[in-house]
Amino acid sequence: MATHIDLKPAAPWRELTTSRDDWNAADPALLGTMLTSMALIRAFEEKVLELAGQGLVHGPAHSAIGQEGGATGSAVMMRTSDQVNGSHRAHHQFLAKSLAYVAPDGLSPTAAISGDVRDLSKKTMAEILGLAQGFCKGRGGSMHLRWGEAGNLGTNAIVGGGVPLAAGAAFAHKRAGTGDAVFTYFGDGATNIGSVLETMNLAAAWKLPLCFFIENNRYAVSTHVEEATAETRLSARGLGFAIPSWKVDGMDPLAVALASAEALEVMRSGGGPTVIEADVYRFFHQNGPLPGSAFGYRTREEEQEWRRRDPIDLLAREMALRQLIGDEEVAALRARAKALMEDVAGELVEQVDGKRRIIPALWPSPDFRDFGVRGDLSELDGVRTEELETFTGGIDPQARFVDVVADVMHRRMSEDGRIVVMGEDVHRLKGGTNGATRGLKEAFGDRVLGTPISENAFAGLAGGIAMDGRYVPVIEFMYPDFMWVAADQVFNQIGKARHMFGGDMAVPLVLRTKVAMGTGYGSQHSMDPAGIFATAVGWRIVAPSTPFDYVGLMNSALACQDPVLVLEHVDLYNAKGPAPLDDLDYFIPLGKAKVVRPGSALTILTYLSMVKPTLEEVERLGVDAEVIDLRSLDRAGLDWETIETSIAKTGNVLVVEQGSVGTSYGGFLAAEIQSRCFDALDQPVQRVHGGEASPSISKVLEAAACAGPKDIEAGIRRVMAEQGLALA
Repeated sequence: MATHIDLKPAAPWRELTTSRDDWNAADPALLGTMLTSMALIRAFEEKVLELAGQGLVHGPAHSAIGQEGGATGSAVMMRTSDQVNGSHRAHHQFLAKSLAYVAPDGLSPTAAISGDVRDLSKKTMAEILGLAQGFCKGRGGSMHLRWGEAGNLGTNAIVGGGVPLAAGAAFAHKRAGTGDAVFTYFGDGATNIGSVLETMNLAAAWKLPLCFFIENNRYAVSTHVEEATAETRLSARGLGFAIPSWKVDGMDPLAVALASAEALEVMRSGGGPTVIEADVYRFFHQNGPLPGSAFGYRTREEEQEWRRRDPIDLLAREMALRQLIGDEEVAALRARAKALMEDVAGELVEQVDGKRRIIPALWPSPDFRDFGVRGDLSELDGVRTEELETFTGGIDPQARFVDVVADVMHRRMSEDGRIVVMGEDVHRLKGGTNGATRGLKEAFGDRVLGTPISENAFAGLAGGIAMDGRYVPVIEFMYPDFMWVAADQVFNQIGKARHMFGGDMAVPLVLRTKVAMGTGYGSQHSMDPAGIFATAVGWRIVAPSTPFDYVGLMNSALACQDPVLVLEHVDLYNAKGPAPLDDLDYFIPLGKAKVVRPGSALTILTYLSMVKPTLEEVERLGVDAEVIDLRSLDRAGLDWETIETSIAKTGNVLVVEQGSVGTSYGGFLAAEIQSRCFDALDQPVQRVHGGEASPSISKVLEAAACAGPKDIEAGIRRVMAEQGLALA
């Protein structure tokens, strides 16, 4: 018969409840602060629902009425330098942390409300209404609230999407040695999302000071937690990653505070992440001013049972038992909070012809629409720029491309201690799978981190590091196809953050990846991602085709305050070309293309590994073509001055790229050219690209899927023939 041995988890899992002794020992000032905070949050949320019911909130209004105990109980235990983020239902978390910031000495339930609290309430309500004086200047609304100064990293409309970003902030705290911690709040629905579980694993492996705070309100919209998971005690998730975990009654603010204090002790002492599950209940539906019972997924009896456990009432009763407050003082506190919110709303809304409306002068100007999608690159003002043709330093004419990739990163890391490199296997195999990080681990130790296979988690973590601002993350996706695994973090989070949160924050991040067409790695490892990233908000894209250009463009990417995709190509890695012998400190401006061959009959626009074969075909065919290496590929980085000057001269354009027509960069570029340069064109823009199918494993089918020299030749012949200048 088999022997069975019961295994024990590597980390403790506890349920914490309060006793009479706990209440008697509690600091009266702490209890008063929690009561006041919850009363202010409740009154704020009630006013938001009222405005939503009047049609004045454009978009959702996810209230957390009933859940204030979890947010307030945790926030009162934090330092002002600790940080938080949350999901779409986060007014209470944002306000709890902000109230602790504007009133660091606490809040008295019997004192007048301060001007700082009033300003916070008004600015938060303005943001929810989409007004210019809001924290994100009206762009974020109810679901995207950020106030970095107060420790609010930014709330998030993607369920679970903010969790990896919080890990990035926790990484920065750990590296800086501050002892500060981060709380990331999310609901029961998010506990089953991959990005959350990936981040738990990564945070535990790297011992990050991050609390995964689960507000288990039992319903993901209308789906009950018992329908979604077999283990409804959601704090059990921590056990699989050896994370100490607590389960508490979230309707008891003191229980939450005590659990948070214990969790903070673990995190501040270097013990790594923690999990707190707070059982709470939202009194209203997922969105808007109606109860969930109005939609049939829960009963009135259930709602009434939970309302009898209202955290504000519970705390007021406990304080009354200790004669810390009376019924009249509680009523007066609630009245002051309601009056404050009525007053604040009255400064944002007016009555006209019997109807309430937003005061028109408070809306953001339409001119503000695109501000902050990217920065203005002023961070690169005054840098020394070089081109190979005018470079006066020593040159190695036969430098290997991949060696230069490692060399320039080594140089920058030796000069800038803020740079951290992370990715799968970047710390092993003598420089990752291709040698691009050769020597970095040996030279820079814990600034070069091999990650678990979890692009969603480590990309988001890097995004959080970038938004923190103290460090500059450089991440590697082993293959660009993996961006689909991390698409939420790459596009919804990193790419949109600067604009979404008002346009005045930096996101300095570099994402390196290699295009591997021709290597036989098949459909899921071979794409060119330029066309996808070019249509995404916020990203800059560079595509160096020579070792010399790689140095200058990588230096610019690392200095840029926007996220930058740096494309590399396996065909170039072992190619040799001119590179500086010892000067690795020059820049090539972002947004500057290069004419690599002058001509007057045809403009050929290309990039990355297609530059060299395009030049070879032009020379072989004897065509008077001007070949332009685009180098910068994002919408803001296209060098229209160089492109338009060439088109005005030639009247004909051929865009040459290697990859699939389905994810083509050339389609975007051709449409832009025909819109801008229509009068200068003698014929429609022509294109060379791969087939519709992704590259296959078969060598023959892979060659057929990717554009090559024969396709370039055919494209050139086609353009010239349609000019009436057929080539021999």
